[in-house]
This record gives sequence, structure tokens and C-alpha cells, in this order.
Amino acid sequence: MNEQDKYIEVLNQYNTKISDEEVAAKVAEIISNKVEENNTPEVKRFLMGSVELTTLKTTDSEESVLAFTERVNAFEDAYPDLPHVATICVYPCYADIVSKSLEVEGVEVVCVSGSFPSSQACLEVKTVETALAIKDGATEIDIVMSVGKFLSEDYETVCDEIGELKAICGDKKMKVILETGLLGSAENIKKASILAMYAGADYIKTSTGKEKPAATPEAAYVMCQAIKEYYEKTGVQIGFKPAGGLNTVHDALVYYTIVKEVLGEKWLTNQYLRLGTSRLANLLLSEVVGEEVKFF
Repeated sequence: MNEQDKYIEVLNQYNTKISDEEVAAKVAEIISNKVEENNTPEVKRFLMGSVELTTLKTTDSEESVLAFTERVNAFEDAYPDLPHVATICVYPCYADIVSKSLEVEGVEVVCVSGSFPSSQACLEVKTVETALAIKDGATEIDIVMSVGKFLSEDYETVCDEIGELKAICGDKKMKVILETGLLGSAENIKKASILAMYAGADYIKTSTGKEKPAATPEAAYVMCQAIKEYYEKTGVQIGFKPAGGLNTVHDALVYYTIVKEVLGEKWLTNQYLRLGTSRLANLLLSEVVGEEVKFF
């Protein structure tokens, strides 16, 4: 069996023949019937603790990233009874600043790596960037799947890259961004999810936030179904991260509800559910404290 056939055989172990219409109907049913029961202060507190506070702007600087990190440091004193964010997510060149200035225990330092957001670079460049991010203090790494190679059905290269980058990460958690808005169908999202997990992802993530559409409830549903099937087959629990386009508290509740309904309580911790956003942190905080707050 050649390598390409190996990955086809892996995919054949899962139900990838799913229709976009079926997925849309199931998501609409969940949103209509289940989201409101999760619209509680307790869930919003939990979601605050799952936020990956993110700054990935062209205008980022050492000064702005330091100020960004100091807000996380100050949050613990300002709101000692509330959960702090799960992570700070930055470009690799700022890993050193964040890791040295972050004072809050339990907040991870995440770096996007591997030629984010396009993943269009030689593998050697991706591995060096990832290694440097970890050397400078990154405790988690987010990479982008090679979408063009996936769409060309070059599954061997897609998986080899993910595997090599995971080897660089070692025991550091690695998220694989599928860029679901570019994959074209629920079937492709399911296939990409399975291949990413098989190749070594610790989390699968919807989007970079740099392409449209970014995260959608439909993509989330398919990815969670893939995580569930992978867990049932292998016993390996993979995390999930929607990112890009999380603009309202209702958006966060929708993703929470999809995870709860598809994957169950075992995934409702900030070790297995993360939200990639910045604006959402202030919105969740405002709802929890009962007044408009612009802390971050």
C-alpha cells in the first residue's frame, strides 16, 4: 500500500458522505431548541475561561503586545472571583515578550506558526518558525493545514507536514486550523478533520479569521461529529476551537451548545473547548457583571 492509499483507507473508516443540507437542518434544530437553556450566568463564566485572547494585527508591536499582556495580569486583581482567559495568542515574534511578562498562572502562551495564515511556505521554514516560538516560551502552537494540497487530494503531504510540526512541538499542544470556509463542503470538512487528528493534532480549529467565511455553526457541527467518531474509534480526546467571526455572546452560546449536544460534558472544560476571539471577552464580561465593561 502506498502512502496516499493509506490515508484513503483511514478516511474510509469514517462516515464522510454527509450532505450540507442535512448538516444545516441539524444545526438549525440545535440552535432553535437547545441554545436558550444554556443562556445562563454560569455558562457565560465558563466561556470567559475558554477565551483565547488574540491579537494578530499587522500593527502589533512590542509595546502593544506588552500592554495586551498586562491587561490579562491586571484582570486577576480586578475580578478575583471570575475565571481568567485560557490563553494569549500572538505571532511567534512576540512569544518572548508574552512569556516573560505574563504573571497569571494557568494562562497559556499560544503562537500561530507555520506561515500563518496561508501556510504557503517550505516545510523547513514552518519547522524553524515553530521551533523558535517554542524556544521563546510558546506553550501551545496553532498551525494552518495546507489547504491547497488538501483540495488537490495530496493527503500524504498534508499529513506529513502536520506530523513533522507536531514532532517539533513535542509535549506542547498543537492546534490545526482547517480554514473551513475554503473547503467547500461538509464532506471536505469531515475529511480534513479526520486527517488532521490522525496526523497528530491535539485540537482542530475552524479558521484563521483572515478568510471569509470564518467559523460557522455548520462547520463546528461537522468537526465535532468527526471528533466524536475519532474518540469512539481511538479513545483519543481531541479539543475543538472555533475562531473568526465570534462577534456576540449568542455566537459563543451557539458553539458551546453544539459541543455540548454532539460531544457531551467531557468536552466542556477549557482544556477541550477554546474560543478564538478578542472582542468576545469584553462582551462576556459585561454580561456576567451586569454592566458594559471594556476591560481588554
